[in-house]
Amino acid sequence: MNWIPLLLADPSPCLRLLVLQDLLHKSESNLEVKELKEIRDSDFLIVDFIKLQQSDGSWNGADFPNLFTYTDKITTTSMVLLRFGFLGYSSEHPSVQKGVDFLFSKQSDEGSWPLPLRSQKVDGGYDMIPLQTAFPLRAVAACGYSTNERAELGFEWLLAQRLRDGSWPAGTKAGTRGFIAGYRKLAHSRWGCRTNTTAALHCLALHPTYQTGEDAHRALDLLLARETREKHTLGFEVTRLIGLELATGYFTHFARFDAAFLLHLCWRVGASTEDDRVNELLEFILQQQGSYGLWNYPPFPQASRWITFDILRSLSGLDNSTDWLSLEPRTPFRTYQRSEKRF
Repeated sequence: MNWIPLLLADPSPCLRLLVLQDLLHKSESNLEVKELKEIRDSDFLIVDFIKLQQSDGSWNGADFPNLFTYTDKITTTSMVLLRFGFLGYSSEHPSVQKGVDFLFSKQSDEGSWPLPLRSQKVDGGYDMIPLQTAFPLRAVAACGYSTNERAELGFEWLLAQRLRDGSWPAGTKAGTRGFIAGYRKLAHSRWGCRTNTTAALHCLALHPTYQTGEDAHRALDLLLARETREKHTLGFEVTRLIGLELATGYFTHFARFDAAFLLHLCWRVGASTEDDRVNELLEFILQQQGSYGLWNYPPFPQASRWITFDILRSLSGLDNSTDWLSLEPRTPFRTYQRSEKRF
């Protein structure tokens, strides 16, 4: 296991703590675990967020121009809390508590969060976009609030927007389903949007009950039907979470297809390696592992240790003996279909 000394030599106390807890399974009583918990607030990945949190618990995107392009507080706060959750923070931390309280204060009684203003103005305006709730919901769930009463309302609202085929749509305008660009199409869904379905599935994957339910299984099945394998985007989601890649876009948030993130979802939802698509995804990722046990990310080599940790955690959680069953045919997927010539 060449990766152990390399990961434990990283300057980030948050990464070293996660490696000890999630990969080496050290207990809370371990002396190094205790020490790292005491100093992790000084981690360069989190210290500015603790300092610049607003009095109402939110974060202002303008304070982090090199990290986010979002201007609304709900989306920015959701992205910051998602980082807290990824770094191992939970409801015990005061910054997390205040941030989650801010998000819940903006939630409607029916469980949804409001649409960003820009989405209300685009092309005549949307009435509903599943992302409006999926973004803040996955943030609070990542920080340990998935079974909170307010979060449960959000899950109920999100599941109510699910289409019959198991996907989530782009949204609705005056009761009409929104347009789905080719890069967001799902292989076996007419109206399903890959960005909205991915965000919704990530929410379900963070809930102790929903993560192994039929709704999550079906959504993952649809995502696995896109069998593309891009080396250059492997680990993109983790790189964005730690602030090296810019967090941008709404409908385009999951424009890049990250095989490592898909593996992460497979682990949380309980997909079996007996599924050929899961097994081939696993083989592809293992083929990219470097000679020192790390997965490299050429645009930002400093992200390699974080990506390696995330992939190793997913690999350790995969099971080849679950009751996972896929009913999706294996169909070559093409982002944009070629139009037939009339003459």
